[in-house]
Amino acid sequence: MKYSLGRYVYGLAAIGFGICALAWHDINNWQQIKALGHDPHREILTYIVAIIEILGGIAVLWPRTARAGAIALGAIYFAFTLLTIPGIIGHPLVYNSFGNFFEQFSLAAGAMILYACAGRTAPARTARWAQIGYYSFGICVLSFALEQLFYLSATASLVPKWIPPGQMFWAIATTAAFALAAIALLTGLMARLASRLTTAMLVGFGLLVWLPALFAAPRSFESWSEGLLTLAIAASAWVVADFLNQR
Repeated sequence: MKYSLGRYVYGLAAIGFGICALAWHDINNWQQIKALGHDPHREILTYIVAIIEILGGIAVLWPRTARAGAIALGAIYFAFTLLTIPGIIGHPLVYNSFGNFFEQFSLAAGAMILYACAGRTAPARTARWAQIGYYSFGICVLSFALEQLFYLSATASLVPKWIPPGQMFWAIATTAAFALAAIALLTGLMARLASRLTTAMLVGFGLLVWLPALFAAPRSFESWSEGLLTLAIAASAWVVADFLNQR
């Protein structure tokens, strides 16, 4: 994936996360860090994570260091994934906790594919890691559909009111799109088209939902964090699309 555009977007999203963490270093803003409880070193961990994300994102942008960057970012995102588990255990009937798990895991899945496809790797190892990342992302897309389904009204409220035919229509349509994309990715039927359309849809979320929110409130941590998360998930979908295209 030497010339993968998804790789560049993935790296830039990680750099954005790191800068955002430095700008809003208050640990109360970061749900992943808050899961550590009252550890007195949480703020230090925030700075460490920010630096790793910035350096990892920069490394991903260059072919010679892309694998090292993928390892660093994959480790961070996988750690964030594990830190959502206490929330799942504490509130097993609240799907938002599962949604947080799969959102972070989708970023780790993208890192797996980047690692497998960067540099010189034995074909068997490349295929194994890439397939793990690919199917992991497919499961995450299924979770995106379920999360929107369970919180359909909240999803509809994010849709700009000026887009016809209505907010609820697009909430239902995008939920169905995620479900169909998950089926395509997990079965392999029209998987390449599904990965491309999923990428386009996620990019559309960023442009239509979070970019206007940033213009309206440029100092809002929520707008920046949600916008960057959407961009990072879109980048993972793009990495999947590039992987399928080259395969």
